[in-house]
Parts: sequence; structure tokens; C-alpha cells
Amino acid sequence: MTLGTHVTQTAFDMQNRRCGIRMNKARDESITAALRALCFIPFQKGQQRSAGFMCYPLSEGTSYSINVTFASKIESQGSQARVYGEMLHVDVPFPIPEPDGCKSGIQCPIQKGHSYSYLNKLPVKSEYPSIKLIVKWELVDDKDQMLFCWKIPVQITS
Repeated sequence: MTLGTHVTQTAFDMQNRRCGIRMNKARDESITAALRALCFIPFQKGQQRSAGFMCYPLSEGTSYSINVTFASKIESQGSQARVYGEMLHVDVPFPIPEPDGCKSGIQCPIQKGHSYSYLNKLPVKSEYPSIKLIVKWELVDDKDQMLFCWKIPVQITS
């Protein structure tokens, strides 16, 4: 059975701290968006625990939809996504079909105070090895400031 997972604001807060971002702007001026929701589709029953976290299984040869809703705290002409597979505390760049946020559901220019839904795909190619890793997804503005960042532990399976 295929299910979707929806991560709440509290879960986003925890994930963002792992990305080096605090949601309290008074403490960290690098925050440029308030994250509202994340939907990572599909994930399946039978998740495995890995180092205290739920590990979401990703099947080789499958593409997964990503939908992140956020409210921008800045204005920007554009945005770019950067995706990494974090292995042994090293970020390995992970190519995605469309890194341009303005072609991924965000109506540009980005305006301060407006909410946006960012939509993209995470393709898991059949040539990827079966491995546990952390997917790190960042969206930055045209000045390389972080709009949002989230991490999710996954296990690629054949």
C-alpha cells in the first residue's frame, strides 16, 4: 500500500535545526522562510529504524514527489534547489530533474510574506546501490540565502 507522509511544523523545526537553521529569527538572521508543510510521496509501510530515526524506503527505479509549502520572509528574483545524499557526514550532490524553483511550482519573483508550494521529483535510479543515507534538500534564493532546508533518512532498496 502506498501512503504519503506529511511532516508538521514541529517536525520541520527539528529537521531545520539539523540543517543548521533555527526557526526563531531573533536567534538566527539566516532564516528566509517559515516552513509550513512537507509531503514526501510515496512511502510505504515497513519503514526501518536507523540510529533512532525512521528510515523511509526508496525503491530503485521509482520517482518520488516532493511538495514543500513555505512562507518567504524575503524577496527574490529566483530560487535554486540543491539536493545531497549525506553519507559519513559528507554531502554528495544528487541530481534532480529541475533545480530551478521558478519552474517547480513557485511563481517568481518571490515576494516577502507570500506562501509558496514547491513541487519536485526525487528520482531513484536503478543503478543506485542499496544504501542507507540522509537526503538533504535545500532551496536557496538568488543571493544564495537558504529559503528552506530539510533532511530525511532513507534506505534505497532494490
